[in-house]
Amino acid sequence: MAALPSLRQLSYLVTLSETLHFTEAARRSFVTQSTLSGGIMELERLLGGVLVERDRQNVRLTPLGEQVVARARVLLADAQDLMRLSREMSEPLTGDLHLGIIPTIAPFILSQLLDEVHKQLPKIQLHLHEAQSEKIVEKLEHGNLDMIVLALPFDTRGLKVAEISKESLYLVYHKADQNAQNARSLDDLDLSRLVLLEEGHCLRNHVLSACPIGERKNDHRLKASSLPTLVEMVSSDLGFTLLPEIALHTNMIKANPDLVVKPIEAAPSRTLALVTRKSTPLQSEFDVLLQILQKITQNSH
Repeated sequence: MAALPSLRQLSYLVTLSETLHFTEAARRSFVTQSTLSGGIMELERLLGGVLVERDRQNVRLTPLGEQVVARARVLLADAQDLMRLSREMSEPLTGDLHLGIIPTIAPFILSQLLDEVHKQLPKIQLHLHEAQSEKIVEKLEHGNLDMIVLALPFDTRGLKVAEISKESLYLVYHKADQNAQNARSLDDLDLSRLVLLEEGHCLRNHVLSACPIGERKNDHRLKASSLPTLVEMVSSDLGFTLLPEIALHTNMIKANPDLVVKPIEAAPSRTLALVTRKSTPLQSEFDVLLQILQKITQNSH
C-alpha cells in the first residue's frame, strides 16, 4: 500500500493556507519553520505535485494546493469527530461544546438558552460564537464549531440540518409613515424607503427575496450593521423594515411608542435551524439542544 499523507502534514498545509506566511504558520502549529516546511515538502512528494508557490515576497497555493486544502479541512474535521466519539461513548453529555449563532437570532435566545443548558446539560461547558452565516458554516465545516444556529434558506452544503421553528417577517414602521400604514402587501410599499441590514446578513437576503428593488449592486439605500441599529433608524422615521417574529417581543420594539408592527401579505419567512456535521459524535447533545431551542422559540412566538 502506498504511503499516505499524515494528518499533521495536512494540518500544516491548512494553516499555511490561512496565513500565507511560513513563520506565522509554524508559530500557530507550535513547530519550527523548518519542520513545517519539511512537512509540506514531504506532502508534495507523496502527492506528486506542487502545492505551494514560494518566492522571497509571496506565498500562494497552486490550484492543486487549493483542492488539497479543501479536502484536508474535511479530513481534519472528521478526525476531530473521531477523537470526540471515544469520549462520547464513555462519558456522554460532558465536555466542551462550541455553538455558533447568527446575530439576528443570538440576542433573542441566549439568556434562556444558557439557563436551559445549565439545567439539562450540567456537565456541558457551552462556548458561544456569534458571526454571520457564511462564517459560522465555514467554521463548522472546518471543525472549529460543533453546531450552529442559523436561518434558512441558506446553503448548508450537505450538512445535517434540523428545523427549530418557522417564522414570518413583519412590517415595522414609524407611526407617521402613511405609506406603510395603508399598505396591505409588499406591492403597496414604497420600496425606496426599505431599510436593510448590511451585506452578509442572511436576513437581508430573506427580505430581498420578496422585494424586487432593481439592481442590487447599485442599491444606495440606508443599511444597518445590527438589528438594534435597524430599529433605531426606523424609529427616526428614516424608512421601514421587515423583522422576524422572534425580535418583536423585545424591549427594543415594545418600549418604543413610535413603532408600529403589523403582518403583511406576501411577506417573506425564514426557518430557524440547528446544523452540524453528518459525522458528529455529539448526537445526544444535538438532540437535547434541538429540544431546548424548539421550546425557547415556541414560547417567544
